[in-house]
Amino acid sequence: MQKPIILAISGASGSGKSLFTQNLALKLRQHGREVLVLQEDHYYKAQDHIEMGDRINTNYDHPDAFEHDLLNQHLQELNTGSSSIEYPSYCYVTHTRLPDFDVISPAPIIILEGIMLLTQIQLFDQFDIKVFVDTPLDVCLMRRMLRDTQERGRSINSVAKQYEETVKPMYHRFIEPSKTFADLIVPHGGENHLAVDVLCSYLLEGKSVVA
Repeated sequence: MQKPIILAISGASGSGKSLFTQNLALKLRQHGREVLVLQEDHYYKAQDHIEMGDRINTNYDHPDAFEHDLLNQHLQELNTGSSSIEYPSYCYVTHTRLPDFDVISPAPIIILEGIMLLTQIQLFDQFDIKVFVDTPLDVCLMRRMLRDTQERGRSINSVAKQYEETVKPMYHRFIEPSKTFADLIVPHGGENHLAVDVLCSYLLEGKSVVA
């Protein structure tokens, strides 16, 4: 298989980058393209050696919370077009990595989404297209409130506390400045179907996106 095209989709937590990724992958698959979707969240560091109280207090919105060296290694392997990877699994309840993993093979188009992707210059050699989903922070907070209370068993108070103490300041410190590295900035989150159509059309034309 030829070298795959790798897209990095970044933005704030709750910005709609996951929905944008899903919509783009769906559109490409409807046109017969094979797409692999990966999540940066799977590369949160293992914390088995840390007490639960300390795990809860970890700053998960800081680049150091992720094992980006492993992600870089996996992207390099996928970029060969022939190597599979052992894709990690992460548990949001126990705040650590699970012992299980999935063996993932490369695809012609790989979409990786996560909050810190454009803060990691060492990953840029693996990315062919860098996208930043730009959404107002108040919208991101509401989405995060719904997600964390409904899907992750969090209380509203704990979500609000984490947002004020780490999520918001880390966004201004790391994530917002990283959008200057994006090739494409997408407003209005995952519902921006025009941006999905434009990016999909570009990929379907089969142009080389490698500089």
